[in-house]
Amino acid sequence: MKYSHILVAIELSEDSKVLIDRAVFLADQFNAKVSFIHIDGSHGEIYPELIDLQQSYENPPINKHALEQIQAFVDYAQVPITHNLIGTGALSEKLQATITDNGFDLLIAGHHHDFWSSIVSYSKNLIDKSPIDILVVPIES
Repeated sequence: MKYSHILVAIELSEDSKVLIDRAVFLADQFNAKVSFIHIDGSHGEIYPELIDLQQSYENPPINKHALEQIQAFVDYAQVPITHNLIGTGALSEKLQATITDNGFDLLIAGHHHDFWSSIVSYSKNLIDKSPIDILVVPIES
């Protein structure tokens, strides 16, 4: 299958570089676009809409330090980032509309190999709700 627009679910940790590396590699292979999504689930759904940082910085729902971390990932990618979506709540709940609105055809997400991830898997929620292919990349803890 040839992918045309890859969505990378990033966290605000260095682990996201593994996901970005995969996305850049695949984008080079398929001549695909790359976009990022970061959902802060720590405070519930404060803002129901996603904000595209590529279009607007007006009242982003995350703090300045988080914005700087996301910008560092954009710089790290060394490819154009088409959309840089941020929001609050649960990624799995925002997938359908986000994918439909933007034409994504591959989602790249990470899965930590640790005790808590074996009990509560966020990847399973993504798999259950995603209408597109998902590449789940193991992240060593």
